[in-house]
Amino acid sequence: MTQLSHREYDTLERAVSRGSRVAISRPGRRELVLIPLSLSVNESREVIKARNPTTGHELTIYLDEVERIEAVT
Repeated sequence: MTQLSHREYDTLERAVSRGSRVAISRPGRRELVLIPLSLSVNESREVIKARNPTTGHELTIYLDEVERIEAVT
């Protein structure tokens, strides 16, 4: 289980409130650029509800599967 830093949580919360994009890296998968819509808890796991800025598809990503989060400028 990956533990996000305070800076990464701040980046994620800021992106949710502003509607800005973040890059999310997960082990063994390609980096995703997403617009996070909300951060919540589902069955004791933190969850990001997000939208792909290109296709508009909504995604659910569990934070314990995330390796790194960075703001996209």
